[in-house]
Amino acid sequence: MKFRPLHDRVLVERIEEELSAGGIVIPDQAKEKPCRGKVVAVGPGKFEDGKHHDPCVKVGDVVIFTKYGGTEVKIDGKEHTVLNESDILGVYE
Repeated sequence: MKFRPLHDRVLVERIEEELSAGGIVIPDQAKEKPCRGKVVAVGPGKFEDGKHHDPCVKVGDVVIFTKYGGTEVKIDGKEHTVLNESDILGVYE
């Protein structure tokens, strides 16, 4: 893939969850978009007050992000989401 996010943006591939918490399969029409994904690419960070701030996430991190944040894009035939780093709520460890 040849995509490089700019500034403090992050490219995330959503992780689909097929089963509910109780183990029930949910039909596609009733599913909400997952708010969990794997970081595929990270921008260089942002400049604020004349200082450079490194990004807090790295490629390969599994993150939780805001439900309606970001912009959906299709790259190499796969759905991805471009988020501002501030739309990421946390990183799974």
